[in-house]
This record gives sequence, C-alpha cells and structure tokens, in this order.
Amino acid sequence: MSRQDNLDLFFRGGKTVILPIDHGVAIPVPELAQPMELIQRVSPYVDGFVMNLGLALQCGAELESKGICLRTDVYNTRTEGEGAGTIGVYGVEEAEMVGANAVMHMLYPGGANERINFVECADLIRVSLDSEVPVILEALPKGLGQTAEYTVEKVAFAARLAAELGADVVKVPFPPGASVEEFRKVVEGTFIPVVILGGAALGDDAELLKMVEDAMTAGAAGIAIGRNVWQHPNPAAISRSLHAVVHQDASALEALALLKEPVR
Repeated sequence: MSRQDNLDLFFRGGKTVILPIDHGVAIPVPELAQPMELIQRVSPYVDGFVMNLGLALQCGAELESKGICLRTDVYNTRTEGEGAGTIGVYGVEEAEMVGANAVMHMLYPGGANERINFVECADLIRVSLDSEVPVILEALPKGLGQTAEYTVEKVAFAARLAAELGADVVKVPFPPGASVEEFRKVVEGTFIPVVILGGAALGDDAELLKMVEDAMTAGAAGIAIGRNVWQHPNPAAISRSLHAVVHQDASALEALALLKEPVR
C-alpha cells in the first residue's frame, strides 16, 4: 500500500474516528481486559485503532479493513527523572512487520528530556520517509496529563512543531475552555491534519460531544479518543455518537439523543 492508501484507511472522506487502546503501558486498564471483544463491539463506528506491539501481534482478523497505528514509545505521566515522559522502543520496521498502517509517538515540547524526545521523533520520521508508513505525533505541551499547560498558544505551537518536524498527522488536546474560533487558529496554523484527543474520562457525555462538535466546526480532521470510549458504560453507543458528529455532521445534542437508542 502507498503512504496515501495507509492514511486513507484512517481518514474516510477526509475525517477520522480513531480509538487508542494503547494505555496499558501507562495506567491500569481493567476496562481493556478483553480488547478483542471491545474491538468487535466498536468496529462499525471506528476507522482505526492505536495499539502497542503486543496487542497488534495478537489481533489479526479483528482489524481487517481498519487502520492500525503502532505506538512506538512507552509513555508515562512522570515529569522528572530519567525516562520521564516517553521512551522510544519501536519503529517503522516493527510497524511493517505487523502490517500497521501508521506509527504514533509522543512529542512533549517543554517537557522533561525534551532533547531526547525531539530526536526520537525526528529519527522516526526520517526512517519513515524510506517507507510507506505515515507518522502521527501526539503533541502535548510539557507532557501527558499536564492540562494546565494546554493553552491555546502552547497547543498551537505543539501542533505546528509536529508539522515542521515532518509528521503526517498531529494529535493534540482541545485547550480547556477554548472557543471554536480559538481552536480554528490552531488548525489553520498547522498544515497537516489535526485530530483531537479526549484525555481523562470526563464522565459527561454532553461535554465530550460538545468538545468534538466544536473541534470539527473549527476544522479538525477527526478524533483519537480512548478513555472516554473504553471507560464509558456503553463503548459501542458512545462510539456511534462520536462517529455521528465526525462523519455525519451531527450536532452534540443530536449525538447525545442518539445515545438513548439501542445499538444494533
């Protein structure tokens, strides 16, 4: 497959719903005890999955026709000391071995071990240029869970940094409290597709769907939301509602009402 073919598996009609299920390297994941079952339940509403190598080696047929994004680093929430933030462990070679259609790596501008992190991202992109495997950088100011750092200005810089390094796609947080117009500046200042992450489980479906609606209105290319899906009481139902906002231009209110309908 060409690089564009690989991207097209994620971006259906230029938009994407990606489900990250790679959190087992960073936090306890009891809700992901049966990942194959989860994949089957949400598959009708999800374009691709982010996963670690161990799960990618096990999945096989469950991921047929879906985009597979291999996580190339082990990431954590520590912000001090050796190994803080993210540690590169895999690369394009492993992605090709498991038939992945993309790779994803953390980019932490302003974070601990920034120099090592930037070099790892650049090395991953450099190797990818001799392959057909696109690179998605998850660009988070300072680090994972540092929500106080996720201002419009810092998120805009992180997104542009990922683009300038040569990433094909960038995944960023939606800045807390940002307006549609403020996030539009983030998107317009980044010349590659921008997708938003969900962060910690919000426990509020209306707030989640409104955030996604605002991001899409601002020009985002989609979402890569994990915990707010697989920690949800009904992962298939919330996936369907998120899919409706991203792919069917449903409003947050329409998607919220859809949650009440049974999932076939």
